[in-house]
Amino acid sequence: MAQQGSYTGTAKWLHWGMALIWVGAWVIGILATHWRDELNPHHELTYVHKALASTLLLLIVARIAWRLSHSAPPLPDSMSPTMKRGALLGHVLLYALALIGLPLSGWYWSSVADKPVMVAALFMLPSLVEPDQSLYDLAKSIHTYLSWLCGALVGGHVLIALKHHFIEKDEVLKGMLPGRTH
Repeated sequence: MAQQGSYTGTAKWLHWGMALIWVGAWVIGILATHWRDELNPHHELTYVHKALASTLLLLIVARIAWRLSHSAPPLPDSMSPTMKRGALLGHVLLYALALIGLPLSGWYWSSVADKPVMVAALFMLPSLVEPDQSLYDLAKSIHTYLSWLCGALVGGHVLIALKHHFIEKDEVLKGMLPGRTH
């Protein structure tokens, strides 16, 4: 049970667990593609990247179900209605693009390239579409540009959380910290 102004323990575990998986997959994906010859000549990093990122598709289902059944703590009264709408929009974009769209675009890219996607090295995802090399460059571009957009969204999310904590001095960040209650 969450205290007033704090997220539930489950929400915190989902948030921080998925954040670690997402950041890990994102960094590994950058390393695997930009230093392919040096760090990823046999695609080991690509395999780890896909195994991590694909777990987000399963976890987002649990996270959305939890969020729909457990409301978030209210935002501080010091925030304007415009800022509150911006916070909602930012979270919707994070869910839609970073936690759903980006893993789906990678799955799509792997599907058109006829490459397997193992979820946490446990089972293989089925292809989303038939292999089609004519779509390879488009699928790669979508995943690449979306990954950079999502990196900016996640970076903005972190900066705004830090602004709440250090500049606004409100309880927004504290409400999501593990082991913290108000």
